[in-house]
Amino acid sequence: MAGPTNRAGSREWFGLAVLTLPVLLISIDVSVLFIALPALTADLSPTSSQLLWILDIYAFLLSGLLLTMGTLGDRIGRRRLLMFGAVAFGGASVVAAYASTAEMLIAARALQGIGGATLMPSTLSLIRNMFHDDNQRRSAIGVWTASVSAGMVLGPLVGGALLENFWWGSVFIINAPIMVLLLVVGLLVLPEFKAPQAGRFDLLSSLLSLLTVLPVIYGIKTIAEDGGASVVAVATILAGLLFGLIFVQRQRRRTDPMIDVRLFRNPAFSTALLTNLSVFVAMAGITLFTTQYLQIVLGMSPFRAGLWALTGAAASAVGATLGPVVVRWVRQVYVLVFGLVLAGIGFVILLQLGTDTLAIVIAGNVVAAAGIGFVVTMVVDMVVAAAPPERAGAASALSETCTEFGGALGIAVLGSIGGAVYRNQFLENAPAGLPPELTAASAETLAAAKGIAATVPEYAGQLVAVADAAFVESAHAMALTAAGLVAVMAVAALLALRRVRVPDPTERAEDEVHV
Repeated sequence: MAGPTNRAGSREWFGLAVLTLPVLLISIDVSVLFIALPALTADLSPTSSQLLWILDIYAFLLSGLLLTMGTLGDRIGRRRLLMFGAVAFGGASVVAAYASTAEMLIAARALQGIGGATLMPSTLSLIRNMFHDDNQRRSAIGVWTASVSAGMVLGPLVGGALLENFWWGSVFIINAPIMVLLLVVGLLVLPEFKAPQAGRFDLLSSLLSLLTVLPVIYGIKTIAEDGGASVVAVATILAGLLFGLIFVQRQRRRTDPMIDVRLFRNPAFSTALLTNLSVFVAMAGITLFTTQYLQIVLGMSPFRAGLWALTGAAASAVGATLGPVVVRWVRQVYVLVFGLVLAGIGFVILLQLGTDTLAIVIAGNVVAAAGIGFVVTMVVDMVVAAAPPERAGAASALSETCTEFGGALGIAVLGSIGGAVYRNQFLENAPAGLPPELTAASAETLAAAKGIAATVPEYAGQLVAVADAAFVESAHAMALTAAGLVAVMAVAALLALRRVRVPDPTERAEDEVHV
């Protein structure tokens, strides 16, 4: 393969270990708060609206500012932005840990989201600058991907372990010493990079990107939470898409755009982004189901369910690290398609699920997660490698934004499909004689049905059996949808990329290399 011949040494690999720290923490912080909610709520007594903002403000600002921060890092220096982000994230974590009011915690979570948005694209774009050899870069991205997967699963485990011994603020305070470590060691081992001829920072484009991402994410989350599309949610999404159109038009006119829209003409770049979006749609929906199945159907504690979920994280890490090894002998597009097919097989395994089949749910998740590990490493590498080095921060941010959109879409779309199937199945088989108001309430969610069953012992056994069976049917529908999605994406990726040659972005010559 073409590309620079200088290979990374021990300093770069140690730097990669440092870069996994913020990635791991940001992933943990996405889920760790859920386990602390009961203690937090008892202490701060937030209103229902405040509780929603405590949960959502972090993800909103993280996703909304990724593009802005990725571009800013290209201009002021990626290591410098990473250091600023570490200070902001660590400081906000301390404030969150000792928050005495709900408003104070919301503000701290907002600052955490801003800090997180600086960290994610900075880490990935620095990898682009530290690892010039194709194989080494893919291996480094595999480690980075495995860290993201590990953080998602470790959140509930870390939170559960801390809350058994400390107060709820401990789930935040652990971030501070790790951010200090990142600051000290990062300054010693991480290189600095910024675009050699960086133009002025485009504040208007930054605002337009925020006005694009935030309304769409908010609208999708609203649809997922409400179980249907409301007029307000749809209008919010449409408003975001309108701002997105204005954003794209502005980028096309500028000589130094925030995002070079010409990159989307590159099949490797555009297909990689679409694949990234698709697999996170599929995986987010299945993860939503798995969490409920383990805890509500099988009756596991959050900690025990988290332990079982570690099998999926381990499989994803194996796929993420094995992919860069396989691609040394097999073209990247075929490794990508293999990962999509493997993920699809995992989703098909879930079609065999029953009301008491732990082995099936673990097997399906392990196979699907391993496949997605292969996929994510390949698509992130395609995105980063397709962009010129001076725009690696913006490209990395775009990849991360697709991940955020995919997760939100997965919960909204697959969650809505699963909810509709559950509701219909329950109503068709509801216990005869159960009062209509209890039947309607039980048809809303599995958790509601289990709670109602405890109040009506004469119907409890039948009610639980019907609810569990309906939930399994909804899981089958979600798994079938996810399998179909990755199958379509596998065919699309194969057709789009099998004959594609992608120019090496580090060269201005016409030399090309295979994907």
